[in-house]
Order: sequence, then structure tokens, then C-alpha cells
Amino acid sequence: MNILHTNDSETFIQRINQLSESSQRLWGKMTVSQMIEHCTRPFQVALGELKLQKTLVGILFGGIAKRSFLKGKPMSKNLPTAKSFIVSDNPALENTKKKLLDYIDKFRKMDKNELETRVHPFFGKMTADEWGKLFALHLDHHLRQFGA
Repeated sequence: MNILHTNDSETFIQRINQLSESSQRLWGKMTVSQMIEHCTRPFQVALGELKLQKTLVGILFGGIAKRSFLKGKPMSKNLPTAKSFIVSDNPALENTKKKLLDYIDKFRKMDKNELETRVHPFFGKMTADEWGKLFALHLDHHLRQFGA
């Protein structure tokens, strides 16, 4: 699973489009629209639109966590969320879905060499393929959270 690959990204687009105001979370605290906005923010980091500082926890454990995530196992429920990715308002779902879909498209079209110059604030330096795999795992986790 890698959001950079066309077949995988098409599957994610279909799953995102399944979500509605009546989608109920199976765990966690976010509403469906908060979850969609939450999923948009990592793409903003990759595209250089959201600048976050590396934390001490990321410096110490980011590489270990990255290797663990890249094994491809689904993410655990109720993992802690970085403060920058917590959404406190409740944005309009359809607008938020469109925004996420636009970011997925921008990310897929991004120059891979430019992407590899970005440093993830928690996981550190990553290849384009690693970015794509981590985004796919993150999206899968939250879409499963809402039964999509």
C-alpha cells in the first residue's frame, strides 16, 4: 500500500468519498470532519506548507517508529496525536473531503526529488516511497476508524 501508486490512491479516494455526516467512529474522539482535516495536515507538511519543528521525542524515537510503521502493519488504535494535527473545530465535511482529495493529488504529482529534501518533523529524512507508505498507513488507519 502506497499512496504514490495510482491504484492505491484511487482506492483511498473511493474510501474517502464513502464518508458522510452519518459515519460513526469506531474508536477515538474525532468527528468524521475533524478526522479528514487531521489527515490533510501531514500532506501540508510534505508539501512544505505547514512547517513544524522536530521534537526531542522525534529525534530520539522517530527513526525507530518509522522502521516499525514501514513494516506495513495497521496502526494501533488511540495512538497519541501531535498537537499540530489536533483539530478542535468541526469543519464542513464536503469542503474538508475536497481539500484532502486535492492534497492527495498534489502529493502524487509532487517532484520526488523535492519530496526527499523534506524532513518529517517526527520520522526525519525519508524517501518518496517511505512518505507514500506512511501516508497510506495513516489514511488507512483513520478510514478504518470510521468504517470506510
